[in-house]
Amino acid sequence: MTAPILIIDDDPTFNAILIRTLGRRQQSAVGAHSSEEALQLAQQHQPSRIVLDLNLAGVSGLSLIPQLLDINPQARIVVLTGYGSIATAVEAIKRGATQYLAKPVEIEAILSAFDDAELSASDSTPDEPLSVDRLEWEHIQRVLKENDGNVSATARALKMHRRTLQRKLAKHPVRA
Repeated sequence: MTAPILIIDDDPTFNAILIRTLGRRQQSAVGAHSSEEALQLAQQHQPSRIVLDLNLAGVSGLSLIPQLLDINPQARIVVLTGYGSIATAVEAIKRGATQYLAKPVEIEAILSAFDDAELSASDSTPDEPLSVDRLEWEHIQRVLKENDGNVSATARALKMHRRTLQRKLAKHPVRA
């Protein structure tokens, strides 16, 4: 019997829906809502396929990638996020993720992401240049990452009022 797919997402509704949807496709899955629970289930089930939310109750899911790969180096990890940015996508891949997908995402895209060896050039290169708003979003995300998620330090680095930055961060990113 193959190991179940490990779903790591702090949103219990999303987690349950994804597990149920995978079950309808004859894919066994187990769900974790925290880093600790994820590592425990990874040890127990040795999953070869993992779906990991980028934001786990305010903690970056990126920090889990190396730990999950220590448990099973052959695991294929698909990172999901509601707020995709180039900086976090690059960081996820550097840490060992197989694929990086923005929510909302179809179950077929998740399953095919496990099979894709790597992104094709057409998947990773936009047809049109990024908009100014999207470039701003990408820059903010890069500086936020450089400051380890510290909003006050990021605001100072961007020479922006902290509340202005918080408003920008609360908005969904502009599509390319």
